[in-house]
Amino acid sequence: MQKGGTVTFYVSDMDRAVEFYTNVLGLNLTFRAGDHWVGIDAGDGLKIGLHPKSDKGPETGRNGATIVGFAVTRSIDEEVRELTSRGAKFKGPIIDDANGMIRLAFLSDFDGNELYLCESKWSKPRS
Repeated sequence: MQKGGTVTFYVSDMDRAVEFYTNVLGLNLTFRAGDHWVGIDAGDGLKIGLHPKSDKGPETGRNGATIVGFAVTRSIDEEVRELTSRGAKFKGPIIDDANGMIRLAFLSDFDGNELYLCESKWSKPRS
């Protein structure tokens, strides 16, 4: 049985990537090996690894097959406002989906790695 894991992003500028994930998104730096590897704790078991781009590795932000979603713990509107004030750039408006059961906001880091925020009505207590 597998438990846990890490989503790894190849980045072009380690300092800028660390700045984005820690200061813009507000996630926690857990480990840094210079410019060779950075570990980020995104909460609830989600780990992000930042690895420098190399000539032999994949291009940054190009594959389109990987997207990381972050569950928000407050209104997605508040979250988008705060992250925008810290420098995050969102791609279009907040989207209501699944008959109003989820709301999504899409953005990317400075290398084009795709991310989204999700506000789920399923996980909220019912009155």
